[in-house]
Amino acid sequence: MGDTNMKKYYQRLDRIDQTHRQLARGYVTEVTDDGLIVHRPRRIRRGLPWRGVLFVLVMLMIFKAFLLAYIGDLEYASRVAALEAGGTVEQIGAFVMRADPVTQYVANLMAPYIK
Repeated sequence: MGDTNMKKYYQRLDRIDQTHRQLARGYVTEVTDDGLIVHRPRRIRRGLPWRGVLFVLVMLMIFKAFLLAYIGDLEYASRVAALEAGGTVEQIGAFVMRADPVTQYVANLMAPYIK
C-alpha cells in the first residue's frame, strides 16, 4: 500500500523538479481565461541562426568588394591565383575569395569612394 503511494509521490517530485529546471531557463507568464496566472517554460529554439549566417555572408561580400576596389582587378586576380596554387586550405580560401558578379558590381560602386 505505501509503496504505490511513495512511487507516485516521487514521480510527482520528479515532475516538479523538471518543471522548476525548465522555468529557471526562462518562462512566459500567461493569464488563463479564468484569471489564473500561469508560468510556462520558454521554448528553447534550436537550429541555425539564419540572421547571423546572412550577416556573415554579407560582410564577407562587402570585404571582398572592398579588396577588389582597393587593389584593382589584376592584382586581386593574381592574389587569388596564388591562393589556388597553395594547399587545401588556401584553395578553399581562393574559392571563397573568387570575384563573382555581385562582388564586382559592389566593387564598382565602391571604387570612386575608395581611391
